[in-house]
Amino acid sequence: MKADGHHIILRYAFITICILLLSTTIIYNLFKTTVTYREEWKAKGDSALSIKKIIHPKRGDILACDGSILATNVNRYTARIDFRCKSFMEDRYKIAIDSLADSLATHFGIRTKDKWVEYLNAPLKKDKSKRSRCYTILKNISYSDYLKLKSFPFLCIESSNKNGLTRDVQTRRSNPYGRMALRSIGVVGETPKSKERHGVWGLEKDLDSFLYGKPGISQVVPVNLNTVNWVEKPATDGYSVKTTIDVNMQDIVENELEKVLSNTKADWGVAILMNVESGDIKAIANLEMDTADHNRYIEGMNRAVLGFEPGSVMKPISMLIALEKGWVKNPNDVIATGNRYKYANGPAICDCSPVASMPICEIIERSSNVGMTKLIMPHISHAPQFKQHLREIGFLEPLNLHIAGERTPRIRDVGNSNWDYIDVSRMTYGYATEIPPVYTLAIYNAIANNGQFVRPRLVTSLIGNEKIIEYPVSYIRERICTENNAKILQDMLARVVWGEHGTARRLLKNDLVKIAGKTGTCYAIHERIKINKKTGMPITKDMYGRDIANGQPGTYDKSRKRLSFCGFFPADNPKYSCFVMVFHPKNGMGAAATSGVVLKEIALKMYSRGMLDNESDYKKEQTPGTRPTLYASNNPTKHESIKSGLNINNIARFPDNDTISGIPSVKGLGVREALTKLEQSGYNVDIEGVGYVIAQAPVAGTNLPKGSRVKLKLTEF
Repeated sequence: MKADGHHIILRYAFITICILLLSTTIIYNLFKTTVTYREEWKAKGDSALSIKKIIHPKRGDILACDGSILATNVNRYTARIDFRCKSFMEDRYKIAIDSLADSLATHFGIRTKDKWVEYLNAPLKKDKSKRSRCYTILKNISYSDYLKLKSFPFLCIESSNKNGLTRDVQTRRSNPYGRMALRSIGVVGETPKSKERHGVWGLEKDLDSFLYGKPGISQVVPVNLNTVNWVEKPATDGYSVKTTIDVNMQDIVENELEKVLSNTKADWGVAILMNVESGDIKAIANLEMDTADHNRYIEGMNRAVLGFEPGSVMKPISMLIALEKGWVKNPNDVIATGNRYKYANGPAICDCSPVASMPICEIIERSSNVGMTKLIMPHISHAPQFKQHLREIGFLEPLNLHIAGERTPRIRDVGNSNWDYIDVSRMTYGYATEIPPVYTLAIYNAIANNGQFVRPRLVTSLIGNEKIIEYPVSYIRERICTENNAKILQDMLARVVWGEHGTARRLLKNDLVKIAGKTGTCYAIHERIKINKKTGMPITKDMYGRDIANGQPGTYDKSRKRLSFCGFFPADNPKYSCFVMVFHPKNGMGAAATSGVVLKEIALKMYSRGMLDNESDYKKEQTPGTRPTLYASNNPTKHESIKSGLNINNIARFPDNDTISGIPSVKGLGVREALTKLEQSGYNVDIEGVGYVIAQAPVAGTNLPKGSRVKLKLTEF
């Protein structure tokens, strides 16, 4: 008994010593923390509590004119499984793998069921301590897809500790309409100046300060026994930008441009559609050949705001100056042109279809370079004068479309040397200049608007923070020409399509929408051969893998053309103006057959959809008697049963002509009933075509002997 008591005392002594040692250690460390190293730990605590985090604001949306979303923020989710989660139900997971793989293969077809089984089993082959804590199941999925995933076998377990399911959320910029007007809308991403997501081009870049908003600040603060993120300064969400883009018109413009580019195998094309009265840009498309697939066109560089030599689409602008300055007294006055015109001892100016003389009103219709030079240059007393005239009408002022990269027209500053006058003579018909398509369109739009120079507009308002910032319709010039001169120019442009000598008369005439405009052709310039920095060798292939033409830098490459058409429609009451440019079609077609056809098809598609203030309801526009025949019979019972069975109220019925003597009338009947009726009357029948009878010979009522032949002509209405 004494021995047992002795052992108990030793045990208690050992426990007491351990407690004393533990207490001493705690007291010692507490002393070190609170006294010896107090300042150091206090500094660390203050540092942790002084950490401030940036609260990123919600970026504003970009909207179409009807409020449809062109660019917005969406959350995308990455679903993962933590295989080292303490409560992870491994046995249940193994049982569910087959059914889970089947669900994943059915709803997310990135793998077959067998591949999913292999993928889901892979983490289990490792030691538990080495298994992944973030094994990716699906990435970049929507919230609805994430909810669907959570309903799958095993993952439907409510506790995330048991199924190990975790998610990462990333906010991304989404364009619901895909590539539609993407170069003008723009994209966001990291920039050289900031790792945050800001606009890279287009509206996203130019209006980035409004769209991005203002960041907020949060700070870690102690609350009771925990710490929380305290919002020191809340973030201010960005403004939403409402544009003038009409998604239906944008769809028409892109499809028609792509159709012509594909048919001609052109390198690229650009098209802009503008409302004449308001200057609203309703559609803007920039397509270029995909370098990886030459049969496909993708949204490319925004060439609508980049400068190019415009070619003959410049001539109406020169004519506008001539009319306003009074250099043209009467558009019907005749001017001598001839085959060639050697101005200021420069290279001879030529026309494609030269004539000895022509009225001034035919210079644009015939696209005469000689006529335009002879009309303008005698009135230019010093070479810089032409540029000054362009400045006076507001042609050189920035449009401020809010598209990043927009350039103003570049008209070279010239002196008064002989070569300067030669350059100016070329400027009058579209060479020796660099003019963005949207600037050319703005002038044509002013002509269509009876001389009122409305500023092209892509943004109508900024919406957010409980206020709206409006961008109202504005004018670059109240008027760039008199209303009478605008009418003269409208007539000249209409003659390009409808005149006897018009350069677009064969292809753009149509009975539904009258088009007015001007064709333009300009050769590309040979560029200086670039050197590959890595190899030191000349680059002899372009971006599409074709040989670069080996010409003298600065000279014209006559194998590559820019083909343009700028105009407006309907010509007699302009609603919309449009500019189209196509570069380097491979089949040798001209401006009217490429760019002109794009504009024509845009106009016709808009007409067919009732977008030109026309009536698109076929029931109201149809000519009486032109309704298609769905069923024809001279049997009144059949007629009434079809009418009541299909619930057709507006129905035509051919009159019963049984009272006619001679050959009975079978017009409008189907072939079976026509044959029955004629054969019962004793006649033989010859049939031409299929469908319903539209004509018979001899005509009904003709007295022919029985057994004679009657010829029927049928057609499908």
